[in-house]
Amino acid sequence: MASPRKAEIKRETSETTIKILLDLDGDGQGSISTGIPFMDHMLDLFSRHGFFDLSIEARGDIEIDYHHLVEDLGISTGQAFQKALGDKSGIRRYGFFVLPMDETLVSVATDLSNRSYFVWQVDPSIGLVRDFNVQLFKEFFQAFANEVACNLHIRLEHGEEPHHVAEAIFKGFAKALDMATRAEPRLAGKIPSTKGTLST
Repeated sequence: MASPRKAEIKRETSETTIKILLDLDGDGQGSISTGIPFMDHMLDLFSRHGFFDLSIEARGDIEIDYHHLVEDLGISTGQAFQKALGDKSGIRRYGFFVLPMDETLVSVATDLSNRSYFVWQVDPSIGLVRDFNVQLFKEFFQAFANEVACNLHIRLEHGEEPHHVAEAIFKGFAKALDMATRAEPRLAGKIPSTKGTLST
């Protein structure tokens, strides 16, 4: 497995400007500044619970809507993980976690297979935390799955409070991705596939 597993991504469009620094083998340090307080909170939870060192500086046309920036953060974060993982040799590849938070239970599973597929099973009635619609996170995770080229399944088993649901999703995502990106010593740097290659 290539070391160090780090990435720097800079992405600028007419709608958003994003800079990301990522270290897969960190201890959950970093700083998040997107201009959307609830997004900052979720990405900070992701960094800390996944033990990823993650710094994000982002700005976007949030005076219009949060959509562009949230989706572009998914794109850029996915690109950072794809770059840091390289050819994905020596990793466990699969990760999953079932995370409880009070009345909420969320399951997250991922396969870093080089095949993009995304499933979002979160009750559409789970809506606003202040002015942020939790359903907008679907765009973040879809963009992430596309860019890192993974299968990603997120399922709300049960839960009602939107903040709890969002927090459980991001913590579960962090734990599942931490598992999938960890080194598997028994692979000795080999590609984690019986075919000897991951699909592209």
